[in-house]
Parts: sequence; structure tokens; C-alpha cells
Amino acid sequence: MSAGPIVFTMAGARRGGVAMLPLLPGVVAFGLLYGFFATQTGLTRLEIGLFSAFVFAGASQFLALELWQEPLPVLPLLVGVVVLNLRHLLMGAAIMPWLRPVGGWRAHGSLYFMTDESWGIAMAEAQQGGRDAAYLVGAGAMLWFFWVGSSLLGTATGDVAPVIERFGLAFLTTVFFVVLLAGFWRSRADLLPWGTAAGVSILTHQLLPGTWYIVMGALAGSLVAALARRRVDA
Repeated sequence: MSAGPIVFTMAGARRGGVAMLPLLPGVVAFGLLYGFFATQTGLTRLEIGLFSAFVFAGASQFLALELWQEPLPVLPLLVGVVVLNLRHLLMGAAIMPWLRPVGGWRAHGSLYFMTDESWGIAMAEAQQGGRDAAYLVGAGAMLWFFWVGSSLLGTATGDVAPVIERFGLAFLTTVFFVVLLAGFWRSRADLLPWGTAAGVSILTHQLLPGTWYIVMGALAGSLVAALARRRVDA
């Protein structure tokens, strides 16, 4: 029996939004922290809100804050953001076969909502046979709303860093990644690319400055996974 065509519906978007709910505490924690630190650089509340709404990339926004100074180091900032986000090339290539059948503007417009979190649960949905590509938009839109809202809320608080530390920002981050990995798990064969990515990331982090460990880990894990799949297909 055919699995049916890929569709793009409001029902799928709602399901994606609901699926994102367990991950929102970590998103809100990071948003509060970002809003607080962004105010320390001199950004206004409007600028912070627009930054979160249009950039919509937590890691890149924190990197920008780390490099923020007068005069603004435009070249290092651009290079750092590009390197940090190279993984999105792999993520987009992985999810496009699921999005492409719904048409150009829906498929490419959906990529605006592709974050690590929304991509993770959307890929898990696709691997489990899901046929509604609006799932990604729903998940990403839910995250966008809470990311922008918590960023703005963070500008109105005092120093939230001790509070977030007390209630376990590191724990929330770890739980987030464990949830994503659990959604991707198919068999013990996954351990090889996962282990390779982790090992290369750790080694690169020790040897190279900056965020190269993210790129190198992702590339190494993807290469091993591709070679393993090619061997199976052969």
C-alpha cells in the first residue's frame, strides 16, 4: 500500500508545534540569558527583538554578542557566523527530499524555520513515515514565538545568569540533545557515525580555536554515515 503523497496542512503545522513543547524550557532559558546579555552591549529592546525575530539563530546571536565592540569587527563576525552555520547546508540537504514535493515557496520558505531543534524533530517525523511537511513550520514557528518572547523578557530582568545556573541550564541543554538523539535512533549502526562525530568534535575543540569543532564533527559523522549507507546499498 502506498504511503501517500507529501502534503502541507495546518493540521501538520499544529502537530509540529505541539511536538516542540517539551523542548521549550531550554529555549526560554537561553532566550532569557540572551536578552540579558544583549542589553549589556547597549542594544535597545527593539533592536534585540528584531535581532531575534529576523536572525532567529541562538548560537549566531550569542557569537555576535561575544564579538560585539566598537568598532564592530565585521569580517571576524561574518566568518564566525558562516563557519558556525555551515552545518545548515547538511541539514537542509537532508530534509529537502521531504519538503521538495510541496512546491518551491513552501519548501524554501520552510527553511527559515529550520533550527537545530525544529530540524531534529522534523527529521524524526520524516524517518517515522510522516507525510505532512508543514510539521517543520509548526515546530519552528512555536520555537520562534518563544525565542523572541523570552529574548524580550530577558531585557526586563535583572541578572538572570545565577537563576538559570541554579535551575540547570547545562542539564536542560543535555536533555535537549538526548531527546533529539532518541528520536533519530534506528539501530546500533547509528553508533558509528554518532561516535565519530563526537570524537572528531572533541579532538578539533582541543586543537583548533573557534567553532571549527562543530563543522568538523558534522562533516566527519555525515561522511561515515554516507559511506555506511553506500556499503549497505551496494
